[in-house]
Amino acid sequence: MLIPVTDAQGGDRNQRGTHWSLLLLDRRDRNRPIAYHYDSLGDYHDAAAQRVAGTVGAARVIRMGMAQQQNGRDCGVFLLEAAQALIGQLIRGQPPRDLDNLVPDRRALQARLQRLT
Repeated sequence: MLIPVTDAQGGDRNQRGTHWSLLLLDRRDRNRPIAYHYDSLGDYHDAAAQRVAGTVGAARVIRMGMAQQQNGRDCGVFLLEAAQALIGQLIRGQPPRDLDNLVPDRRALQARLQRLT
């Protein structure tokens, strides 16, 4: 299961989050699910990921390698590209792997999204 994680808290619409990261929940061992955390700002989002992982019953969280964004606005692009890469790994029967070599392309993603609408 792929879970987008934000640092927004509570139901206050005016208190928006500032960052997004991604959890991959591995439930093959239903008694001890593992959450793999992919964050394009290093350990910035660890607390938010731990909170979400606990909510979905993960026994532990493993921080995975992830390409790092070079600005303050591309976390959503990194999240979507990471999700696509992880889905590809899962389809091929591969275990979760680091995404250090991920190269998100904002313009290519925008073009793909426009074709879908």
